[in-house]
Amino acid sequence: MRKIDAPARPKAPEFRASKDELQNFLKAHPEIEAFDLMLIDPNGIARGKTVRRHEIEAIWENGRNLPGSILGLDVTGEDVDETGLVWSDGDADRCAWPLPGSLAPSLWTHPPRGQFRVTLHEMDGSPVWADPRHVLQRQIDALAARGLSAIAAFELEFYLIDANSDTDELQPARLPLTGKRPFGTNVYCVEELDRLEPFSRDLYHAAAAQGLPVETLISEYAPGQFELTLHHGDVMQAAENLLALKHLLRGVARRHGMQACFMAKPFADRAGSGMHMHASLCDRDGHNLFADRDGALSPELLAAIGGLLETISESMVVMAPHHNSWLRFSARSYAPTTPNWGINNRGVAVRVPAGAPGGRHLEQRLAGVDANPFLVAAITLAAMVRGVEKQRDPGPPAEGNGSAAGDAPALPQNWTDAINSAQHSAFLKDVLGETMHRVFLAIKRAEAARFAAYVSPLDYKLYLETV
Repeated sequence: MRKIDAPARPKAPEFRASKDELQNFLKAHPEIEAFDLMLIDPNGIARGKTVRRHEIEAIWENGRNLPGSILGLDVTGEDVDETGLVWSDGDADRCAWPLPGSLAPSLWTHPPRGQFRVTLHEMDGSPVWADPRHVLQRQIDALAARGLSAIAAFELEFYLIDANSDTDELQPARLPLTGKRPFGTNVYCVEELDRLEPFSRDLYHAAAAQGLPVETLISEYAPGQFELTLHHGDVMQAAENLLALKHLLRGVARRHGMQACFMAKPFADRAGSGMHMHASLCDRDGHNLFADRDGALSPELLAAIGGLLETISESMVVMAPHHNSWLRFSARSYAPTTPNWGINNRGVAVRVPAGAPGGRHLEQRLAGVDANPFLVAAITLAAMVRGVEKQRDPGPPAEGNGSAAGDAPALPQNWTDAINSAQHSAFLKDVLGETMHRVFLAIKRAEAARFAAYVSPLDYKLYLETV
């Protein structure tokens, strides 16, 4: 008989949650009997399993095997063989390892559950490069090699819709305090926020238990649309916080008879939902490179904006990853339609907000709330660094109506154009890495093909009895 080597035991990566963190959590939460293990896929969807309390210590010690194909699924959960993660490698297992600081209670569940996030590694401990968290970490490491770091925060726009509607059409959820549906735009309406109790109270309570720095709640530009802000900090933590907040919002809303909706454009005649990223670069001493100089915008900030504008078109499939994403972009919609920038102007793609000179930063306004924050952050960081190193001139800031067409190259006009542009982008391939570039675009092409083959109700309405 020939000798065949046994499968290798997974090697633990250096960066993983400690046993002390686990033991402290278990002592503090004897009531928790089950935990949600969550891996974020390229679409930003949490995939994983629920494990029992008695399994948890073995996961901390040995990791937990998951099929690599979990990172090669389309938005419906179907395998995409072209990713190279399914049958071409036998749907092989990789090993998931818990992330430090991700253990948290899910207060909205009854009985309460715990949760933790993982990253996927090869059996030798090296990263699986189809894991979007590793893609962002590589950009953070590249920054550190230059003596730089990034500070970031995300804004989260979303709708609360009726989870128990008796109609096929989406409707804004009835507000918990009054039982009535919101009517009219009511942007920045304080009374609308008051009517959202007790949902908002449970939201903040659950966020505090998880250590999420959730701050301002705003009634946004449509009935049933709201925005939450997160305190700024380390860029990786900012992306982690955004994903944790989406999961929390879904859970809390469900317990109040509502559904938190993170489609970029759930209503044709109402505002879309963005995921604006605020970011700045710091030197090795922690000083903000984007801080004003002698009353003027810093050269580093302007160059970073130039880098973003230069790479926007080829990066749009990450900022707008789904067919629905593209319905968000229209003139005078607060969703940018032109690759431009401006000062204190919400109609542009990259905004320099008003604020304290020492805390100056840029706001990237292209990404929809349906985008993956790991990938959005990775591309934003890489583009900013590229601009700084090449001293890119962003040109003059847009004045007035930022959605007016300018001299800059036009953005892709639709999902298919964006996929094609990304396919040939050396910049995007470099940022995502060869593996993620192949995997992500294979997923997008599979989703686009499925969408193109679908016969919609509108087709029947327009053509069934007329042609």
